[in-house]
Parts: sequence; structure tokens; C-alpha cells
Amino acid sequence: MKKTKPVRGSSENPDHIMISFYDDSRYNMAVTWRTCVQAEKGYVEYRTAEGEMLRCEAENHIFDSDIDTSFIHTARLHNLKPGTKYYYTCGDENNRSAEFSFETQAENTGKFTFLALSDFQKGEPHDLPDYSQLGAFIKKILKEHPEIKFILSAGDSTDCGQHEQQWNGLFCGLEGVIESMPFMMALGNHDNRGFEDYKNGIGRYYAEPAEFFCKQFVNAYPDNGADNWKTENYSFDYGDAHFIVFSINGPEETDEWAKTDLKNTAKKWKLGTYHFPVYYSGTDCENDDAYPVMRGSMEMCDIMFSGHEHNFSRSFPIKNEEIFDRPSQGTVHYMLGNGNCNPPGSRTLAKVWHSAFFPQEENVSAYALVEVDGDRITLTEMLDDGRTVDRCVIDKKEDMIYPHALAPRYNRTRMLFKGMDPGLAQVDVPPEKIDGVWFIAAAVLASFIGADVKREKDSVEIELYNHRAVFTLGSDIAQTENGAMKFKSKVFRGKREQLYIPADAFAKAFGMKWCYSERNNFLSFEHSSESHPVPFQP
Repeated sequence: MKKTKPVRGSSENPDHIMISFYDDSRYNMAVTWRTCVQAEKGYVEYRTAEGEMLRCEAENHIFDSDIDTSFIHTARLHNLKPGTKYYYTCGDENNRSAEFSFETQAENTGKFTFLALSDFQKGEPHDLPDYSQLGAFIKKILKEHPEIKFILSAGDSTDCGQHEQQWNGLFCGLEGVIESMPFMMALGNHDNRGFEDYKNGIGRYYAEPAEFFCKQFVNAYPDNGADNWKTENYSFDYGDAHFIVFSINGPEETDEWAKTDLKNTAKKWKLGTYHFPVYYSGTDCENDDAYPVMRGSMEMCDIMFSGHEHNFSRSFPIKNEEIFDRPSQGTVHYMLGNGNCNPPGSRTLAKVWHSAFFPQEENVSAYALVEVDGDRITLTEMLDDGRTVDRCVIDKKEDMIYPHALAPRYNRTRMLFKGMDPGLAQVDVPPEKIDGVWFIAAAVLASFIGADVKREKDSVEIELYNHRAVFTLGSDIAQTENGAMKFKSKVFRGKREQLYIPADAFAKAFGMKWCYSERNNFLSFEHSSESHPVPFQP
């Protein structure tokens, strides 16, 4: 059955025009556009201000979406001159675009600035999503900061990327921007999300690989990613920085590819982007999507940019779950906030690993200006109303981060859950290490999390995350919903008469993971669930 051409559907006239890096940004640039199937072939004509007109044929392939069938055309311009402004048009003999321009990277670039954004998706109206506010926002930024060389997105560029209405809305909103400013996108969970019934939001699914993303940008981005996840993963260089874009899919394969990719670069700075924050700020979030699977590669980066939570945070340098002060000691995790007035709701909280934090629960948009200048990177997080959220400088030569901030190193061991400190509840009941085994006042931590806790004379019953366990004084066996669970060390009565339970046994009973940070002296517990435990009220 022939599809009816939708509003914002493809035509013989080129649209969705976008430029991007696909190889050495001094000598190459990709130009991508869309047409209907009647305009089967296309090419780019390009020139310098004084040079002759050159022509580059496009690679063309069918994009069969949920609402339209079109051609995606990408012309990979090569042998360009460094530091040069080019003018171009795209299309075929009968249907050509307006003339646009771009600049190649200068030879021996020592200083440059890029714009980093995340989570600028818009879902309404569902059939004609309105991204005009985003376009106006970015145009304002570029006018105020003409030094910006490209845009880096940390994901969720669309609300439902498996529906072409969303890409049509995004490209419509970004007209006048990405025809002349390279647009380098990371994949977010919304970008590969779809619904069997999009209008009513029924039958949600996630495409792996991200079908619509890959079909549109397969030739726009470098073809150097993990074998089974190309386009979603890629890397590129600009100046003395190597950028690596991590997919949210295929973590094991992505990690192996990324470790090799990062090992082979000689660039001074290694900058990664991955949609889900590893060191998050949400009270209910988790990092199982990335850690520990991709820890090896991500911790080879100086900075990891992320999004997803719609608020801003910057971590101390972190490596192998330990929190440090100097950039040489770990990776700085930088969450970009939301770029299109998408408040996160009241579920954000500063965590032990945060050096800077802003909940962004106001109806504002955020962006980061990142200036790379030799041994220094300056990161400035701004709001659309002109307020500065955070400004820091990472200096490789001095091995310092400014403004100065020191990661906590506790003199009494703490318990943490999802990066949160139970505070007053645990002051007098610190964990204890006996014969190499860590014990915790589990009922105190469980109560803080929101578990249903019943204390008896010599036992404690805990119900949490759909699991139940009863721990008894002097016993190394817990009674669970699945029967008896034996562990290595016996429960004892510790400080404030609390029952102290092996940390490993507590984590196992409730499906958690845990670790001890020796440098910072805390036990950190994590759970993959994002539910909100609340004790039952009869």
C-alpha cells in the first residue's frame, strides 16, 4: 500500500542538510541531505571564495521509515585546504539547495572551542514536534560565541528516534545551524526508542542497533566503530583532542573497540561522550548500563560527557571507584544538563563524587562551552538566561583542577547508597572490618533506602526491592524468599546494639553490588532498580 506523503515529508528539494566530520577535519567534510525517491542521485558543488567550482558525487541509499520512503545522500568532500572557508550547494541538476558555507580545521590548531549539549528532545505535538526553541537557542549561542567550531551532542537529540516525525522536527528546528556547523551526535536511549502505536504511546521498544539513527548517518560519521555497532560508535580528532563517541548498545564490544581506539591515539586530550552518566545525580538512578563493563575504556578518557538526567554535575577525577583530586588520577564525569527546557523533576541530589552540582529544576536550557588550549581545558556551563552554572579549568601541565576542590577522605568508614550518605542515621554505627570481612549495620542502611525493617530481640527482617531476608544474631544463615542463604561470617551485635551483617551477604540478599573505596574510606552500595522503595503502611 502506497504511503501518503506526510507533513514535513521528503520531496525532490534537498532538506535535512547537515555537515559532519567523517575523517581528518583539516581536509574532509561530509554533507548529508534528504530527498524523495524521485531524486535518486545527488552531488555537492563546492568552492573557496576565489577558487573554481568542484563537484563531489554523493552516496545514496533508501531510508524506509514508519511514515515515508526517501533517499539519504551523503557527499564526502576530500582534499580540502586546512583553515579555509568553503561555499557549497547540494542536490541534483534540477533541485539544488541554497548556498551554505563551512570552515575546515586549521593546520596546527592549538586552541579551539566546541559547544556541548544534551537532552534537547521534544515530544509535542507528537506528529509535528516543535524544535524551534532549540534552533533559536543555538543560534543565539553561536552569535555570542563565533569561536565555536562544532556541536557535540551527548544523546537524546530526539524524543523517539524510531519515528521519523521526530527527526523531521529536529532538522526543521535546526535549519540555519547544522548546514554550516558540524553536528556530532551520540546515541541516547530516546534516539533508539519507538512505539508500536506512537500516537498513544503503546508498545514501547528500543531498537538495537538504532535503526533510524544508523540509516540516516551511516556515511555522515566516521566508519571506525565497533564492528556490530558502527555509526553508533565512532571517533574523530580535532586539534590536539581525540573524541570518542560511545554507543549505549553492545557494551562488551564497544569497550574492546574503545580500548584499542584510545590506545592508538597520540592526542593530548581524550574526550568521551556516553549518554548515561556513570556517576549520576538522580536519587533513583543506576550505572549498570556502563559499569563495570566499559570501565576499562571510559577510564582511559580525561573527561566523559553525559546527559540523560536533565541536570548538571561535575565529578572529581574518579578511577576504579575511588575519588581523587588531580586530573592525572582519574576521569572527570561531566553531565551537561538539558538543552531545551526539559526540567528533570524533583529527583536530583548532589552525591559524594560531585565536585559541582546544579539540579536544573527550573524551566531553563543549559549548554557547555569547552575550550581546548594546549595543556588546559576550560569548561563553562551556562543557562539560557545568562547565568553561569559552573566554570572549571583542567590543567594537565600543573596537574590541577581550578577552582580547587578536595575529594572526601573520611576518618570513620561510611556507608553510601547510590552515592548518598545516610547522614545522622549512621553517625554512631560505622562499618567494621573483622578478619578481612566488612560488616555493616544493615538495618540502618536499609531503613535509609526505604526498606520495610522489623527489628526483633535477636533478629532483623528486611524487605527491599521485592526481596526478603531475616538475619539472626550469631548465625551465618539468612532466611530468604528463596530459602536459606549461607554466608561466610556470623552476625554479631555491634555499636548501638545494632546487628552487624556481612556487607557481601546484605548485597547478595537484595541483588546489589558493593565495593570499598580505600582512599575515601567508604562502602558504596548500588542497585540496578530505579524504583522508589517505600515501607508498607497497613
